[in-house]
Parts: sequence; structure tokens; C-alpha cells
Amino acid sequence: MAIKKINVAIAGATGFVGLDLVKILSKHPNVNIANLCATKNLGKNIQFFDKSIKKKLPKVSNLRKVNWSKIDVLFLSLPNGEAQKLVKKLIKYKKIKFIDLSADFRIKKPNVYKAWYGINHSAKHLIKDSTYSISEFSRDKLKKFRIIANPGCYPTSIQLALVPLIKKNLINKKNIIIDSKSGYSGAGKGFKTKFKHKNFFSSIQAYKTNMHRHMSELDQEFNNIKKGKIKYSFNPHILPFFRGLLSSIHLELKQNIKVNVIHKVLKNFYKGNTFIKIAKINKPLGTGNVINTNYCEISVCQGRDKNRIVVFSAIDNLIKGASGQAVQNMNLLFNFKESVSLK
Repeated sequence: MAIKKINVAIAGATGFVGLDLVKILSKHPNVNIANLCATKNLGKNIQFFDKSIKKKLPKVSNLRKVNWSKIDVLFLSLPNGEAQKLVKKLIKYKKIKFIDLSADFRIKKPNVYKAWYGINHSAKHLIKDSTYSISEFSRDKLKKFRIIANPGCYPTSIQLALVPLIKKNLINKKNIIIDSKSGYSGAGKGFKTKFKHKNFFSSIQAYKTNMHRHMSELDQEFNNIKKGKIKYSFNPHILPFFRGLLSSIHLELKQNIKVNVIHKVLKNFYKGNTFIKIAKINKPLGTGNVINTNYCEISVCQGRDKNRIVVFSAIDNLIKGASGQAVQNMNLLFNFKESVSLK
């Protein structure tokens, strides 16, 4: 019996995330990459941008070259504000499912989106047809939607560690401190224009303290849990290496809750989840094991005070934080094995 194949197009194929998407999808047995789209370097082979991609693929073209009636999935790895325009234009093609890696369909309230991103949403009527999807949380509802909003990298690492504990009411929800550090690829190929501090490649830099756009995403998703008001601070940092993200989440435990209870809850919550690994209690954690993978590693460590812990959550910001999770969502959408091309 022939393997089911779907036709895929990638908009923004030559960016950091786009190239990782191409690399993952080029190894997927159920995927035919029909179009690789960008606005520059048209006519070039994808190997011009990444020599590690071995498969012969279509040359980089603009979106006008795509035969949309034959596309099953469009991945949108575009600047904020661009995906909504394209989805609005192409939604008439009933066959296409959209997986958006920007913020355009993450935020459900257009006024909130405008407040944080400074953009008037041009496809408000389509927000209801979208769903926010951290793969491990959304398997049951994903197939009901045509537009999949892929989460941001910081919110992915944070929610995978925190959501099970909030749902079980094990922590003080008004005293959460999140300290996250990411490689510079999270800022895209224009990172040098976004981060102009001196000695960029030999320093660490805190930025957008309690003002980062991903906070709108965290606010929304925490509120959806409906377990009372959640108060947190979030402080991101950029580090002088290419990829990887580590969130250190400082928590105060509810009375009589011990670190081993937290560990057990996380182990049970993610039992059977391929890409979530819960380390032993008090195991030091970094990004070394997750680089170039779709895995998230979580470690629970006892703090100096017996009622305080630190939960560490490590991912590759370009893969589990973007391209890998997008493919994981695609696999779920089309009833492929969830781990295909990701292990």
C-alpha cells in the first residue's frame, strides 16, 4: 500500500526557522515539499543557505509560483503581521491547513494583539478558526481547526514546566519568577539590528524586562487554565551562542508539598509523551542534551528554603520552540506518527 503523501509549501524558507523546517520536512516520508518561498535570492537552491540539507528540492521562488489548489499545508515562517494577510487571501482554498509560526494567530483578542505588537489585525474574522497549539496540550482539539498557531519559544519552555503544577494547585500562583536565556537565533537573521550592545558575541544581555511580547501569550494561556489569578515576572536574556533556551522558574510550594511530589506530578503528566523528559530530582540541567532535537528536558531542584524550588526547562528554541513543534502539530493534524522525522 502506498504511503500517504501531502504537499507542503513553506513561506519564509530561508530564515533560521524556515531552514530547520526544510531540513526536518525533507526527511519526512509523508511529505512532498512542493514550494520553498522567500522574497530574496530567488532561483537559488536551498543548499546555498544550508549545505546540510541533502535532498534535491525545488528552487527558492516567490509565492506567485505556488499552485495553491494542490497544497495541503502551508507553513508560515514570516514576520509578525504577514501571515494574517496571506491566510486571509488563501483561506478560500478549502484543502489548505495553515501552520503559523509568527504571533498572528496566537492572541485571541485583536485589541491585545495590537497593544503588544502594534499591528491592526487584518483577519479578525479568521481568529475563531485558529487554535493555539503546544502539541502535548492540544492533541484532542487540533484537528477541528484549519489554522494552527504555533507557540513562541519562551512560552513553550515555560508552559511545559508550569502548566501541570498550576492545574494541580501545588504552587503559590502569585509568586512565580521566570528567568529565561536564549541563543541569538531567536531574534531571527536581523538579530544584529535588534541587539546593538557592545561585545555582543562575548556577553550576556537582559532585555525587555517584564515587557516581552510573549507575555501576552503567557497571560492568555495562564488565564485559560481558570485556577485563579496568576502573577509572575518574566525576564529574558540573550546569550552569544546560536541556539538553545533554558528557563529557570522559581516557585514557592503550597504548604506540606515536597519536591518529590512536584517531580511525581510532572512524571505522571507527561507519561507516554515522546518529547518530554523529566530528569531525576536535583539534577543540574542545561541545553546540551536538547540542541538540534525536538525534546524538552525538565528538572526539579530543591531550593535553599524547604518551601522553594527551581524548575528548569530546556529546549532548542528553533526546533521544539518553533520548527519541530510545527512539524509535530502537522503530524497530529494528519494522523501521522507524532515523532515522524523528529527523532
